[in-house]
Amino acid sequence: FDNVKVDDDAILLGPGRGFEIAQSRLGPGRIHHCMRLVGLAERCAYLAARRATARATFGSSLDKKDLVRASVAEMRMQIEQARLLVLGAAHLMDAEGHKAARQMIALVKVACPRMACDVADRAIQIYGGEGVCQDAGLAYAYAGARTLRLADGPDEVHLLQAGRIELSMQRMARQRDGDDGTAATPKRRDVRSRL
Repeated sequence: FDNVKVDDDAILLGPGRGFEIAQSRLGPGRIHHCMRLVGLAERCAYLAARRATARATFGSSLDKKDLVRASVAEMRMQIEQARLLVLGAAHLMDAEGHKAARQMIALVKVACPRMACDVADRAIQIYGGEGVCQDAGLAYAYAGARTLRLADGPDEVHLLQAGRIELSMQRMARQRDGDDGTAATPKRRDVRSRL
């Protein structure tokens, strides 16, 4: 654009605060992606369970095989863990704001795509060859979940941020408590509740 002028009454928050506006939308957007991934994983787990109860190999249905049962249990466990992490992040964001929830948002941004990839992969294994074709939709689910491991920054960036925040909170708690870090058994503490 050439010679563009924005009137003062059309500026949101104030001059020079555009990046701040953009950043404030990232947290809720990331939570939204993670909620969708939990739903995607639920669909994959449903399809896997349906397939296991309908398909037989070597004289018995798949749902009677120990490895299939263990895989279905792993899927359920991973989905519920991710769901609780997302709920916790969303609650923290609502209760204390985006800045206070930065670490939790970073954690769900890593955990949920990983979980959805793993659940989709397990479902593909239960399906067999049909799991990788277009009919089941599992390969599409896997590709979508894998893509979200890169969207809004790769996992490593979010892990670095979450780790930096955790170590900073621990350092502040130690300083506040007068703990020099040399005790063989440190005091048990809930860092977040005392910051």
